[in-house]
Amino acid sequence: MGKKIYVGNLPYTVDDKELSKLFSEFGEITESVLIIDKFSGKSKGFGFVTFAEDASAEKAVAEMDGKDVQGREVKVSEARPMRE
Repeated sequence: MGKKIYVGNLPYTVDDKELSKLFSEFGEITESVLIIDKFSGKSKGFGFVTFAEDASAEKAVAEMDGKDVQGREVKVSEARPMRE
């Protein structure tokens, strides 16, 4: 099926393409979504990346959590379902 990861504390200059590019080295990405504020149209500083293979997602979490991206330490973890 694939696994979705959460990517937080992203620099506000990162866009959808750059988010995909950051994680593409870990495996095939089926979806990459940067969360945008609907009023300002600017990034909220987090997004989600879905990998085709669970192992790729696990490797991305292990290697990218805490890594410096444009001066910010990104937080990467397995995505959890939204709370109601």
